[in-house]
Amino acid sequence: MSGWRPALRIAWRDALRHRGRSILVLVMISLPVLAVSATAIVIKTAEVSGLEGVDRTLGAADARVRTEGRGEILQAPDPGSGTWTQVGDVDADDPITEDDLRAVLGDDARLVPITSTWSRARVGERVVFLTTTGVDLADPLAAPLFALDSGHLPRTAGEAVVNQATLDRGLAMGDEVNVGGEQLTIVGVGRDATLRDEPLLLASADDLPSEAANVREWLVGAGPVTWSQVRELNGIGGVVTSRAVLADPPELPQALEDAAASDSGRNQAIAVIGLIVVMALIEVVLLAGPAFAVGARRHSRTLALIAASGGTPAQARRVILGSGVVLGLVASFVGLLLGGVLGWAVLPLAQRFDERWFGPFELPWPYLAAIVAFGLASAFLASVVPAYLASRQDVVAVLAGRRGDRSPRASTPVIGLVMLVLGIVASVYGALTSDSGDGGVWIAASAVISVLGMVLVVPVVVAAIARLSSRLPLTARYAARDAARHRTRTVPAVAAVAATVAGVVALGIANASDELENVRTYQAQAPMGSGYVSWAPEVLTGEELPDATAAWARIEEAVHRAAPDVRTTTWRGLDEPYDPHGYTSTMLESRGDRAAQEALDECCLRTLGAAIAVADSAAELGVQGPAADAIDAALSSGRAVVFTVSADLDGDVAVTQETWSADGDLAESRTSDAVPAAFIAWDGQDWGWAPSSSILPTVVADELGLDVTTTSLRLSGDLDEATETRIAEQVEGAAAGTYTYVERGYERAPYAFIVLLVLAVLAGVLMLGGTLTATFLALSDARPDLATLSAVGAAPRTRRRVAAAYALVIGFVGALLGAGVGFIPGVAISRPLTSVPITGAPEQGPFLDIPWLLIGVIVLALPLLTAAIVGLTARSRLPLVARLD
Repeated sequence: MSGWRPALRIAWRDALRHRGRSILVLVMISLPVLAVSATAIVIKTAEVSGLEGVDRTLGAADARVRTEGRGEILQAPDPGSGTWTQVGDVDADDPITEDDLRAVLGDDARLVPITSTWSRARVGERVVFLTTTGVDLADPLAAPLFALDSGHLPRTAGEAVVNQATLDRGLAMGDEVNVGGEQLTIVGVGRDATLRDEPLLLASADDLPSEAANVREWLVGAGPVTWSQVRELNGIGGVVTSRAVLADPPELPQALEDAAASDSGRNQAIAVIGLIVVMALIEVVLLAGPAFAVGARRHSRTLALIAASGGTPAQARRVILGSGVVLGLVASFVGLLLGGVLGWAVLPLAQRFDERWFGPFELPWPYLAAIVAFGLASAFLASVVPAYLASRQDVVAVLAGRRGDRSPRASTPVIGLVMLVLGIVASVYGALTSDSGDGGVWIAASAVISVLGMVLVVPVVVAAIARLSSRLPLTARYAARDAARHRTRTVPAVAAVAATVAGVVALGIANASDELENVRTYQAQAPMGSGYVSWAPEVLTGEELPDATAAWARIEEAVHRAAPDVRTTTWRGLDEPYDPHGYTSTMLESRGDRAAQEALDECCLRTLGAAIAVADSAAELGVQGPAADAIDAALSSGRAVVFTVSADLDGDVAVTQETWSADGDLAESRTSDAVPAAFIAWDGQDWGWAPSSSILPTVVADELGLDVTTTSLRLSGDLDEATETRIAEQVEGAAAGTYTYVERGYERAPYAFIVLLVLAVLAGVLMLGGTLTATFLALSDARPDLATLSAVGAAPRTRRRVAAAYALVIGFVGALLGAGVGFIPGVAISRPLTSVPITGAPEQGPFLDIPWLLIGVIVLALPLLTAAIVGLTARSRLPLVARLD
């Protein structure tokens, strides 16, 4: 019986003979393979880069060149992946020209200008964002960029084509739309080569020029553009996407390789993904382990006969390992096949959530081969321990009809305890060095080490439970001792439950701590129960600003119409609405007092209204309490008020107003005379944000000749959610661009509850599945013992109690161990997760919160539920069997 062939034949026949156990292993192995392979197919199909997406980028051109100035560029063969950088200084005022391109590509090179940018356009009373492309679609080089469905391509200046997503925003064929100051008529509708569900408009490059004069781009028709030509164009400031280079890419430049190698974020992500794969492998191995342990038990007499006939331990191990190989291969290929079908089926659904078109259906064979190897490795590793223990069984005891298990090595739990200590040390180190960037990897690695150490400690814990069970009822005592006696099937089951619980507890602590940080650092935007309405008119180039006074009058009227009992207060300030022709900024500067200037510069307080408000009392801004008296005293004496973090002092300030043009040029700057000011520390009151950064008395604003405008409308009174909705609907109808907010304190985001719910469901499914599987496998293996109980007079319900007790032992011990191990990475990850400073927050991290309810449900409720299910579904009567002792 040399080699693997006899072992594999025995394994195949055993799999067919015991179909229930075989199907169980197939499901355990094939489900992860199915899920991961389907995900890999969807992801790779969705990815369109390099040569696969060249037509979407180049159309029918041989290359595409972009420049932002004259200088040196270092790029990868596919710059579309973001792998390019500028070397040294780039002269943005002297971008490369068509003559520069032809000097490299040849005088006969065809160059088609193309522009790409974001624009805004008005549709009725709304302003929508558009992705705009300027190119001559009638040119053969650009034709593949857009597929026309109806109408015609732009033939003359002022014509444009759009996609269906643009029409869905309220436009129609034949409509005129103003984009970037150009009036364009929609003459066609079609499908963009790249964008699927994003509003898009295409016209000529003359109608849609680049927003920046130094940014230029061309489609190039010059025959294959070689890598040497690409490098030559890089030398003068061109970023080049070449069809020929993408088809036969050269090696990555050394500088870019060094940059990629130094990308710690990417390396950390790869490490975390690797750790996730390892954890998944451990989980699958532990779940499948009991099935192979029971299989090894059924083969015990066959293996004993092999040993009695002169067989070696290696040959005995091959019989059990052969089961892992056979079932692993079948499960992996079944999972791969079903995963391919599932991936193909969900592609249309996944496409709905992506704004870009997917590529053709793709089977990533290297990834799929790795996934199949994962499934095979899972089954093989799950059978290693049962195979090793089966090869060490007592041949004489087995042939006599007794159990032939050997005692475990005394060093095993010691190694497990050492690994647990190493896991704790690694998690502490990761938490303390989280600022360096690699702390997360250390914490994730500590989780793997801790779980592996816990697995090695499980046999000792199970044995200790058996020793402590002497005072328990008969059925519980029997279950505990039977679990300790048959550790080959008990330990993987307990470890699988523990690994599941450890992961859920760690994620639960991290999620609860993050939520606690949100609660403790929440800063109210208004006094509790009050609110405000703000207004930011949407205007485009060439449009005039609406009359602000009339708009605010309509807004206030709409509020009283929607909620007559709600009181309104007008907040005034020096802010001005956005003007496409330019804008004015207003700021305070200290005059002659260094301490006052430091107070102005020390931080940026979060403010609710205008940066500089105009009022004559604190009550106008809704401020109450101790700060209100200081504010009233300053304003009544004609002094300005400046809110700071900690300073309380007096000084002088001046108001500076700068007017900027739409092109970003400073058109005018004016500074007022010095004004006395009181610097008051804002203590947060009952709302975290200050009403403004500073306050000017009305008389001072008038003396300085400043334009005072309404900045927001404050709301107070009975503002329940229904009232807030009515107000928001009414004011939006009165003036487009309004925003309504009512302060209700911190409200838990829906996703936070969903995360906890998902964790609880995941823990429940894995615990129930693992515990039920291990319990029923154990009951199947223990049928002779249970039959003996019946033979000596045990009642039928005793079997149900034994089954329930066995499930309770597996579930409770596993949950208790897992909860303890889960605390290690959970507490550690909470520190880097919640220690980021938040400016102006009432409290700073790190924060730690333990979800005791979630842990209690997992550790106590789920094992009891599992025991109840097993007790209700287990068979109560068995046929009597003969047994030799």
